[in-house]
Amino acid sequence: MKIKAKLTLGVGLLFMLIILLAILGSYNISLLSKDTQNILVANYNTLDYSRWMLIALDENIASPKSIDKFTDNLVKQQHNITEPGEKELTEKLTVDFESIKKNPKDSLLYITIRKDLTDIMYLNMEAIVHKSNIAKETAEKAIYWVALTGTICFLIAFFLLFNLPSSIADPIREITESIKQIANNNYKERVESDYQNELGEMAYAFNVMAEKLEEYDNSNLAKILFEKKRIETLINNMHDPVIGLDENKIILFANDEACKVAALNRINIVGKNAKDIALKNNLINNLLQDLIAFDEPLKKVADKTLKINANGKENYFDKEIIDINITPTGEQISKHIGHVIVLRNITTFKELDFAKTNFIATISHELKTPIATIKASLQLLENEKIGNLNVEQKQLIASIDDDSNRLLKLTGELLNLSQVETGNIKLSIQQSDASKIINYAIETVKIQAAQKQIKLEVKIEENLPLVKADAEKTAWVLVNLLINAIHYSFENSEIIVEVKKDNDNVVFSVQDFGKGIEPKYKDKIFNRYFQIPGSNNSGTGLGLSISKEFIETQGGKITFESEYGTGSTFTILLKI
Repeated sequence: MKIKAKLTLGVGLLFMLIILLAILGSYNISLLSKDTQNILVANYNTLDYSRWMLIALDENIASPKSIDKFTDNLVKQQHNITEPGEKELTEKLTVDFESIKKNPKDSLLYITIRKDLTDIMYLNMEAIVHKSNIAKETAEKAIYWVALTGTICFLIAFFLLFNLPSSIADPIREITESIKQIANNNYKERVESDYQNELGEMAYAFNVMAEKLEEYDNSNLAKILFEKKRIETLINNMHDPVIGLDENKIILFANDEACKVAALNRINIVGKNAKDIALKNNLINNLLQDLIAFDEPLKKVADKTLKINANGKENYFDKEIIDINITPTGEQISKHIGHVIVLRNITTFKELDFAKTNFIATISHELKTPIATIKASLQLLENEKIGNLNVEQKQLIASIDDDSNRLLKLTGELLNLSQVETGNIKLSIQQSDASKIINYAIETVKIQAAQKQIKLEVKIEENLPLVKADAEKTAWVLVNLLINAIHYSFENSEIIVEVKKDNDNVVFSVQDFGKGIEPKYKDKIFNRYFQIPGSNNSGTGLGLSISKEFIETQGGKITFESEYGTGSTFTILLKI
């Protein structure tokens, strides 16, 4: 039988049993209600009318009030005759009542009327007993049939409960176990099933799939081994050292270059725990320290430059740890399976970088002397004691002065850059007055601001504490920020310079209202040599990069906020 038909039959049978119980219960409750209603309507009312007539008789039957009460209840009784013989007794009561109304002092009539009422009450009490017995029999029959039907329903439901789920779940469990075997590469697993339903079709389809997987596995094993050998050969022929580890920090492979750099034999490290190797080899310990420090997979490991003495000279490598995760076929959750450590040889680039830095430092230093001589010569030419200059000569001198100032600024930035790249930033950190630093920077750029008719609004908080800073380099940074703000501001605009205390820091901020920085360039602002395209900037693109290095070397922080179209705000935080 099909599973759908089996489920429909089982659930439908339970549904029919529930309806049967509901109908049977409703029918018996209706019978009991009818019997009870007969007792209340037919007999109880008669007893009540008779009681009120007795009360009226005892009060004073000669009085009009008692007669009315008796008459009213007698009329009600005449309309509530339900038992055999009750009509005759009621008619006799009516005749006797008419007689006593005519002769109220006749005591025998009182006795007769009481007897009439007693007979009516007794007749109805017997009827109540009889009807109660009928209701009791009805209740017993209802209990019997409901109990019998409920027992049958329970047995059927009990049978379905223990047979229907297992008839469906057991075959599914067998197929599930077989699927797990297939997932564990046991492609010889088969499901034995003689079910003539959907489960039988599923088992047949599963067996076909397992057979094809077994055939595929056997036919591709040699190819897989060949591809494995190919990958191992490629890794071994790489010029960069490569080391692979599994999720338990067991070294899976190390190419020839890695073994050469670490001065180890591949046989002695492959298959061994990375922690054990790291205890015996300083280089391996350095390579694996990020992995050894964490038991969980690393989400992201930044590149680190290592200096390694190999082949008789210093070699430089960028270390990158790649966290390897896969999503098994048919699953949704990613699974961590290990790491790959790659060392990229950057020795050539480092040597070129050193040569470039030395060249920049040398050229910048050598250029300062002739530039200073040019500046001194210009000052002599501008001195009227030597001679008067015409307008064209003064314009030429002004142009030469501007160019020499630009060259002086450029050489200063290049010298600062050489300090940054070599790590030899010379700082003179001491207690400095923040207001003096900002005032010096403002005085330095006043002329440039005036040329574009830009107003410099300075807000300096009173009683500022001293800051821990190199006053000269901090002033250089502020001048650079102000020059940038002037450059990117519109004419007749405003630049707000503010200095205030914020917790343990003194905050310097420079806010302009120029065109701002586009969102796509925000991540590159502090990169060396970066200049915003189309900004018509004649600088080197080093100012912000050097500024960041100067401030962070002092233990401070430099940040910026910018909204394209409304301006930018650069902020410096220095410790009190």
